[in-house]
Amino acid sequence: MGPTAAGKTDLAIELARKYPVEIISVDSALVYKEMDIGTAKPSPEILKKYHHFLVDIIEPSETYSAGQFRDDALRLMAEITSRGKVPLLVGGTMLYFRALQYGIADLPPADSLIREKLDSEMRQLGREALHDRLKQIDPVSAERIHINDPQRLQRALEVYELTGKTLTELTHNKHDGLPYDVTKVIISPFDRSVLHKRIADRYQKMVANGFIDEVKKLYRRDDCHMNLPSIRAVGYRQAWSYLDGDYDYDEFIYRAIVATRQMAKRQLTWLRAQNDGVWFDSSDGLPVNEVNQYLLEQVPQLMNNA
Repeated sequence: MGPTAAGKTDLAIELARKYPVEIISVDSALVYKEMDIGTAKPSPEILKKYHHFLVDIIEPSETYSAGQFRDDALRLMAEITSRGKVPLLVGGTMLYFRALQYGIADLPPADSLIREKLDSEMRQLGREALHDRLKQIDPVSAERIHINDPQRLQRALEVYELTGKTLTELTHNKHDGLPYDVTKVIISPFDRSVLHKRIADRYQKMVANGFIDEVKKLYRRDDCHMNLPSIRAVGYRQAWSYLDGDYDYDEFIYRAIVATRQMAKRQLTWLRAQNDGVWFDSSDGLPVNEVNQYLLEQVPQLMNNA
């Protein structure tokens, strides 16, 4: 686990070289096909050698929920353990980690008409007005959901409109927790300035590697639009707005980097609340030796065929 640009994928590859693990991606953007550069998806060569489950499984025009992730991850974990291997879950989508470990409420599926209405209200009234509405309806969720997280903000309002109950009320009714022992490895540069520089450098590299062309292909598709979860992904949303002419190139780069930093901040806030997680500093490179030593103490199954 860790914020964006922390080195999670590279560390997972190092562990997969040494131990009998199979990798499950915990990333809400890597599920999409044809979204490779902007998601920092591992190269085809890496994916061929070190298979990542739950990568490239749906079209950008489709949706994939935390509930679907939980079902898929549990099925894959059972298959992996039946092969005598250890599931290694890697990613930065904290909602997926939470759903997997602690269960997920029985929530109604998305409703396109309500989504369109909320999208229209957000454009006309702004996020603050919708966040204020959520404060009145469900102050607990409003405290937890940041004003700069429109997808979760809209989902909380949508659930209330569909059911007449708040997200807080419904999340008390959860499925069972995770039937596995969990060892949480959290990596991140402890120096925040290092993380910010990596984020900026990586985004500039993505653009240099053809990110805009990647988004243009999506932009030209009849089945893709700004309101899809795939296009709302950090970086893609700003690139789409740039292609719409909402702002110029420099402003697009600036906004994308700022949005990525804000996402990293939210990830770190969630990770700090994981009292059962152990942190490793990736400021000066991957903490491979330290993580190896820790895992061998915590997960004796890794010694099998290691």
